[in-house]
Amino acid sequence: MSFFMGIDVGTAGVRTAVIDAGGMEIASASVSMEAPARVEDRPCQDPKIWWEAVQQCLGKQAGTLRTAGCSMHEIKALAVDGTSGTILLADDELNPVTLGYMYNSSSFDEQAKAIAVHAPEDSIAQGAGSGLARLLFLQKQPDSRRARFACHQADWIAAMLMRRGGLSDETNVLKMGYDLGRREWPGWFSAAGVNTELLPAVCPVGDLFGVISDKSASEFGFCKELEVIAGATDSNAAFLASGASEIGEGVTSLGTTLAIKFLSDQPVSDATRGIYSHRIKEMWLAGGASNTGGGVLLDHFTTEQMSQMELGLDSQNLTGLDYYPLSRPGERFPISDPKLQPRLEPRPESDQKFFQAMLEGMSEIERVGYAALRDLGSPELRRVFTAGGGAKNKGWTKIREAKLGVPISTALSSHASVGAARIAAGLV
Repeated sequence: MSFFMGIDVGTAGVRTAVIDAGGMEIASASVSMEAPARVEDRPCQDPKIWWEAVQQCLGKQAGTLRTAGCSMHEIKALAVDGTSGTILLADDELNPVTLGYMYNSSSFDEQAKAIAVHAPEDSIAQGAGSGLARLLFLQKQPDSRRARFACHQADWIAAMLMRRGGLSDETNVLKMGYDLGRREWPGWFSAAGVNTELLPAVCPVGDLFGVISDKSASEFGFCKELEVIAGATDSNAAFLASGASEIGEGVTSLGTTLAIKFLSDQPVSDATRGIYSHRIKEMWLAGGASNTGGGVLLDHFTTEQMSQMELGLDSQNLTGLDYYPLSRPGERFPISDPKLQPRLEPRPESDQKFFQAMLEGMSEIERVGYAALRDLGSPELRRVFTAGGGAKNKGWTKIREAKLGVPISTALSSHASVGAARIAAGLV
């Protein structure tokens, strides 16, 4: 049989998953990593920590595969996903010459000003927290003169497995300002101060990067013909793990925050509503992330209380309370307003009614989010898959179905490593 692997490199750890040709997960493994440090209040990690965690995880994965009656040698292809916008510089031998500045590192104000002079106003490269601002900052670090490659987290791990740098995929390069429509780096980069010699060649998600190096094959027990496939960012890989694969299908993640992604036949974007689109082959993955979600619920209830109140949810008798549940002022999507105030009044005497009203408010935010994508030209919503802790709440699912008017299913998996494995298997 043929097996395929996904490697998910996150902030706190690495997870691997192996699936068969039909997408069924055969085995998985995970290891934790130390939390990012802060340099001048910017989150950073030593990339060697990522590689050591990958090595450990692949060692554990070999053991879980043996237990399942398989081996690493039977894996035909793998793909890597990583945190979006996390960047480092590496030399000819792929040795890091800078720390990896994490996706949430920001305050690159000087670099943002240089970008603003040359970039289009609607470019995603704008801003003091953009991937491009991060790259311009790294170019000024003491050892950057030795740099040969600008790598995202997933790029560098794939490069280490192949012992070949200079490649990235179309999702990781989005926040660095890559033109997904024209499939090229913008011409204004040089004027903005970008060392274009550091930029990777960009492949569509699912294309072939290359084959595993002899060293990696020997170290991890892979066959020497194992293919390394262009992967994705972690959020895109998590979307693909859900089972969504057709135009008109969306995935809502109900975790600490609420995020939606939607497969469209065309890109849609609106910076005023926090909407942008990734490219997955010839499809577009549009969406955004709200500040509402499970974190707000935990401000008011324990998980035990919520588990008990789930049984009393009534989708046939909505409270009609017009809530906008937020933990603090500020919203990203489907309204982009840093001063938007939470709306949780009036509060009923009944905790049950208050809980349902909060879920109704979140469901309305989800509905408005998908409607915003439709207003911008995306196709009609046909089906929603749900990932995250909120997916288990059947009463909430019924409330959401009433709001959205489409069927809702639980995601096949919420693990990005499974989505990366599906990319490797050609199931996308």
